[in-house]
Amino acid sequence: MLTLKDYRNFIDLNYKPRKPICLKEEEKSVICDEMLGILLEERNEIAAFSYPYKVKRDLIWGFLNQRLPTPVSDRFLDLQDKLFWAETIENGIVNVDGFEYKDGIALWQGDITRLRADAIVNAANNSLLGCFIPHHKCIDNVIHSRAGVQVRLDCSKIMGAQGESEPAGCAKITLAYNLPSKYIIHTVGPMVIAKPTENDERLLRNCYISCLNLAREMQLHSIAFCCISTGIFGYPSDEAAAIAVGAVKNWLYESKYDIRVVFDVFLDKDRIVYEDVLKNTR
Repeated sequence: MLTLKDYRNFIDLNYKPRKPICLKEEEKSVICDEMLGILLEERNEIAAFSYPYKVKRDLIWGFLNQRLPTPVSDRFLDLQDKLFWAETIENGIVNVDGFEYKDGIALWQGDITRLRADAIVNAANNSLLGCFIPHHKCIDNVIHSRAGVQVRLDCSKIMGAQGESEPAGCAKITLAYNLPSKYIIHTVGPMVIAKPTENDERLLRNCYISCLNLAREMQLHSIAFCCISTGIFGYPSDEAAAIAVGAVKNWLYESKYDIRVVFDVFLDKDRIVYEDVLKNTR
């Protein structure tokens, strides 16, 4: 198993703040034309761009989902980063410093890719390469797609050096690139068949502990967790929330490390579950 010390020297973990940028739709459309030209050339397909901007942007999204982690030109990265960062600004950045915390924990409902935190957590698959299904709405796809191709490239370097799939309950870190957060922490939760086992509970608990340990190792002071292993991984939301809150509260109590933890939920039903668990967990 690769540790942070093993891979921090061959991927870039040097966060650099960026200034806001604003692009008109005409400017974004021109950028899309050039990005599509590069992507279609890679695919040995002919470029034809008599499409509206939104159609071109969706094509880029789908092509990048399918793209293998092979090197990309500096020109492509410049274009991508300009477009994606402008989109991040347009979507609106939410600073986690403004949340109300109780015992170091806050609950927020919304899109995790809008959060300005030191790190957000991605519920990854065991390849760590993101979702290859075009336009899939899983959190893994959304985070990779809005952060940029660099995340898949970094994860590919890490996994190549590791030489095996990422075990459930562990965590790796990359820059967040075009997201408001500084970093993305990738963790693989257990996949539940029928009902969670004791081992599933242990692995899910370890996801939260591994992410927090990695945040401490990186000297980060805010982290936002998505709902790990729920959704297509099949962990019941109420049981997953109880494990998440318990693991985080115990870690904060035992470590005494100064870090703010945000539980980010997207659905109303998950917000209700977390509200109840947070109220009743000591």
